Amino acid sequence: MKFLFSHRNFPAQFKHIIKELGKNPENEVVFLTRARNDECVTGVRKIIYKPKRKVPENCHSYLRQYEEAVIHGQAAGGVAISLRDSGFVPDVIFAHAWGNSLFFKEIYPDVPLINYCEWYYNWKNSDADFEGVQLNDNQRAFIKSKNAGMLLDLVSCDAAVCPTEWQKLQFPEIFSNKIKVIHDGIDADYFAPDCSVEFKLECGRILCAKDEVLTYATRGMEPYRGFPQFMRACEKLLNKRKDLQVVVAGEDRVCYGQKGCSYKEKMLKELNIDISRVHFTGKLPYDEYKKLLQISSAHVYLTYPFILSWSLLEAMSCGCAIIGSKTPPVEEVIIDGDNGLLCKFFDVDDLSCKIEFALDNPEKMQKIRENARNTILEKYDIKHTLPEILDLLYSTAGK
Repeated sequence: MKFLFSHRNFPAQFKHIIKELGKNPENEVVFLTRARNDECVTGVRKIIYKPKRKVPENCHSYLRQYEEAVIHGQAAGGVAISLRDSGFVPDVIFAHAWGNSLFFKEIYPDVPLINYCEWYYNWKNSDADFEGVQLNDNQRAFIKSKNAGMLLDLVSCDAAVCPTEWQKLQFPEIFSNKIKVIHDGIDADYFAPDCSVEFKLECGRILCAKDEVLTYATRGMEPYRGFPQFMRACEKLLNKRKDLQVVVAGEDRVCYGQKGCSYKEKMLKELNIDISRVHFTGKLPYDEYKKLLQISSAHVYLTYPFILSWSLLEAMSCGCAIIGSKTPPVEEVIIDGDNGLLCKFFDVDDLSCKIEFALDNPEKMQKIRENARNTILEKYDIKHTLPEILDLLYSTAGK
C-alpha cells in the first residue's frame, strides 16, 4: 500500500506507526514535513516542504494562526502536487491538523484523509478560563478564531483521531462521530522499570534509585505545566529534607500560553532555594531521560485542562510514583490513591504534602507504582494502540 503522512515535525505522533509500516517492503511510505532534523525511519521517504514566508506583523490578530496554517498548507500542498504529477497516489493520507493538510483533498480528491486532531480551543470550561479566569469579549473572539484551520480540516477529512477522551470533548459535538479516540501509544518495553540504572548529573554526581530524587520533566518550564507551583513546593521540601535532590528535565521556554519571560529565572529569584540540590538538565536524549524516570523517588506532573503530555504516561510506564494535578486530562488516567496521587493544581501545600507522603512511604507507594505501570500496559501500550491505528488506516482506505 501507499501511505502519505504529514506533520510540521518529524516523526512526532506518527513515530510508531510509520516505523511499523516502513518494515514492509511492499509499502511505500512518504512523510511531508518542514522539520529539517537528521532523524530518519527505515522504509520511510521524508520530504521537506518549505513555507515561503512568515505571518506578517500587521496581520489581524484573529487571523494570525489561520494565516500560518494557510502558509503551511500551500507549502505542503505544493510538494503534494509534485508527488501526484510524478505518479504517486496514496491509498490513504494521515496528517496532523495543523495547516499542512488543508489542501490535500483538493490535490487528492478521491484519496481518504485521516486527520490527527489534537486540540480545539474553547473559551469556556477549558484551559482559557481555568480557575475562574474572566475573559473579555476580545479574548473570547480571539480564542474562537483560532479554530478556523481545524474546522476546515474536520469538514474535509474522512475520519479523525484524537489521543484522549478529554481532548475529544473539546470538539463540537457535530464532529463527535467522525473522531475516534486512539492514543499515540507508549513503548512500554522501552519505558520499563529498572532500579539498577544510574543517572549522571552535569556536576558529575551519580544518582541511583536508592537516593531521594524528586523529578519533573517538561518541554517548557511554564505555568501551563505547573512549574511555579513545583518550584515553590521544592523550596519547602529542600528546607526540610537534607538528602533530597531535585532534577528538572526540559527547556527554559514557554510552549503554551503567554510568552515573554523565563519562569526558571523568575522562580529562582523569587525563592530561597539550595541551588546545589536542584539540577536543570535541559533537553535530554531519550536514554538519559528514561534513566531519570527509572531512578525517580517521586515524579510530579501538573497541567492546566489542556493537552495531556506523553511524559506522564512514560513516567507511569517506568513505574514512577506520580503526584499529578486534579485536572481533567490527568484524572482520565490517574485514580487518586490507586495508580498515583492527585493534588489541587494551585495548592502548593497540598502538592508538598503529597510529595512528602510518597517519599516517606516507599512501601505503600510500591503498589501504586505497579498499578501505574499496569495502566500503561492495559490501555496505552503500543501493542494495543498500534493495531487500532492500523485498523483505522486500512478500513478508511477500503483495504
